[in-house]
Amino acid sequence: MRAAILSARRAVPDAVRRAEADHLRRHLAGLAGAGDTVCAYVPVGSEPGSVAMLDDLVDGGARVLLPVARVDEAGHPLPLSWGEYRGDLVAARFGLREPPAPHLPAETVASASTVVIPALAVDRIGNRLGRGAGFYDRTLAMAGPTTRLVAMVRDDELVQALPADPHDVPMTHALTPGNGLVELG
Repeated sequence: MRAAILSARRAVPDAVRRAEADHLRRHLAGLAGAGDTVCAYVPVGSEPGSVAMLDDLVDGGARVLLPVARVDEAGHPLPLSWGEYRGDLVAARFGLREPPAPHLPAETVASASTVVIPALAVDRIGNRLGRGAGFYDRTLAMAGPTTRLVAMVRDDELVQALPADPHDVPMTHALTPGNGLVELG
């Protein structure tokens, strides 16, 4: 399933990808206000979104935190740390870009009103299909009880049903270019 979704994403023409990113940018800007903390991500490859969406959040007065992925000595994923986005990014492990140090502990996710999570797909009850490493599942359990957990996907990646494991943290919402914020569950 992951391979099929990634292949379909790579086949999306650049003009369509840019248009979708612009729609997502406008939808996301409406989810946060001045003083809100939003945990988001920097899209890589064919992931939906753009760095411009982060800039809009900051310009609107939101505090934007971006994930910092690390592994332990055995190579197992650790819960995500967070770096405050102020417009500059540095190259990081796994082909990612992240804010420069200092970084905040994983528990900082509890201060966020909204966490925007990359996903390959999400279903109508909130099951998220990620890349399979487990960074987000280890982190999202620390989010506050009223935090919006928003999977950002393309319109056709909001599906009826996905497999789920007991450790998977369900999403509360999906954000798609055509439908905006969709409540799940």
